[in-house]
This record gives sequence, structure tokens and C-alpha cells, in this order.
Amino acid sequence: MTSHILQFARLSDRDRKAVEPLPKLAESDHVELRVRREDGQVQTLAVPPSALPAVEALLSHLLSGGRVAVLTEDQEVSPNDASGILGISRPLVVHRMDIGELPFRYVGKHRRTKLKDVLTLKAKLDARQKALEALAEDTEDLIVNHGL
Repeated sequence: MTSHILQFARLSDRDRKAVEPLPKLAESDHVELRVRREDGQVQTLAVPPSALPAVEALLSHLLSGGRVAVLTEDQEVSPNDASGILGISRPLVVHRMDIGELPFRYVGKHRRTKLKDVLTLKAKLDARQKALEALAEDTEDLIVNHGL
């Protein structure tokens, strides 16, 4: 059975055009969320200042046309979901699990790993990729400028 833990949301072009851009929020700003129900009832919720960066990032990505998914760090994801986050194939995710690079547990016959472990591995892979790209640039520079 396929899990659908990663559920992305995106605004339509019409909705994006109907919403004004969010101004940059200051630390002293107070943000409230107003919900108008179908029956006309209005409820106002105060957004805590510590949540403002997340709200600002969420709205910014949505208004720029991006897709977003809200996940918690301790949420468990399947190898398929982890492959989407890491940008590698599912079999390679399973291999990383088998060799101990990505901690996991079994839920029945299915593997699950914590999102924070996937993000830790992603940071490691991104740093490794950045180092390889820098090395490639240095090698190209040596070849072009020094004839090596």
C-alpha cells in the first residue's frame, strides 16, 4: 500500500493573483488569522510571534507559485517519500538504510524513517555534492590555466 504522507498544496494562478503580496513582517508585528465559516461565523486566532517565520515562508512560497508540504521533524516517512525529499531513487534510499546511513524501523514489513534523519542525510549529501562541484571547478581551472 502506498503512503501519501507528503501532500503538497499549491495556489491556482487565479488565487495567487487575487492575494496581495505579504509585506515583510517585523518582530513587533501581531498577526491574526481570521476564519469566516460557511454559516457566516467569524473566528479570529492570534498567531504566536515564534510561528511568524514559518507562516511568512509558507505564504511566500505559495504566492510565488511553489508547492508546499508541512511536515513535523519527528514524522515518519516511507522510503518512497524519503526518495522524493532526497532527490534519489527509492532503491538507493533502501540501500542507504541497509548500510546504516539512514536510520529506520520496520512497521510490519514496511520501512519507516524519521523526517529529521532524512533531512540530516540530505544536508550531508548536499555538502558532499558542493565539495565535489568545487573540486571539479578546481580541476577544470588547473587544466585550462595550467595545462595539467
